Amino acid sequence: MSDFTSSAYWQERYASGGRSGSGSYGHLAEFKAATINQFVWSHGVERVVEFGCGDGNQLGLARYPRYLGLDVAQTAVDLCRSKFSGDSTKAFEVYDPARELAAPVGCADLAISLDVIYHLVEDRVYRRYIDDLRAATTRYLIVYSTNRRSLFWRRDRHVLHRRFVPDLVADGEFEMIGYIRNPHRRRTWQHRKRSKSDFFIFERSR
Repeated sequence: MSDFTSSAYWQERYASGGRSGSGSYGHLAEFKAATINQFVWSHGVERVVEFGCGDGNQLGLARYPRYLGLDVAQTAVDLCRSKFSGDSTKAFEVYDPARELAAPVGCADLAISLDVIYHLVEDRVYRRYIDDLRAATTRYLIVYSTNRRSLFWRRDRHVLHRRFVPDLVADGEFEMIGYIRNPHRRRTWQHRKRSKSDFFIFERSR
C-alpha cells in the first residue's frame, strides 16, 4: 500500500481509456441523478460543487443551475471540459489534496461526493477531503457512499470503506438531516449492477 496513491491510480485509469465506475452509468446513475435533482429543485440550490466529477457521465443527467466539478485526475478534468465545452453553467478544475482548496471556501449552496469516499485509501488524503468538502458549502452536503469500516484488500487496492458520518458531524458544524437507502443493493434479473452505497444528507448548523 505504501507505493499506492489514489490520485495516480485515477489519472492512470482515465489516461489509459478507462472510465468512472459502474455507479456512474445505467440505472445507478439514473437513481443518483433523480435523487439529487429533486433535492436541488426542492431546496432552491443555485450553486453546486462536486468533489470527484470523474468522466462526466453522471453529470450528463444532472440539472444544476451552476456547477463546479473537481477531480484529482487531470485527464478527467480535460474530458469534462471537452464534453461540456458548450455549457457555460459548468466549470472544472483539478483537485489536489496536498494544496490549497481550488474551490473558494463557501463557494456553493451544496457540495456533493458520489462514490468517492471509499476510494480514498490514504488517511491523510481522506482527512483533507472531508475538511475541504465541509468548507466548500454554506448550506448542504450530500454524500453517496458506504458508511462502514472494512479491511484493505490487495485485490481492490483502490477501495477502503470508512465510517465517515462521525467525521462529518464531529464538531457540530453539520447535522445529518436525511438518509436514503439505495434500492439497488442486490442484483436483479433486470439490473446486474448493484451498489452498497446510500445517500447521506447534511445541513450546516453553524
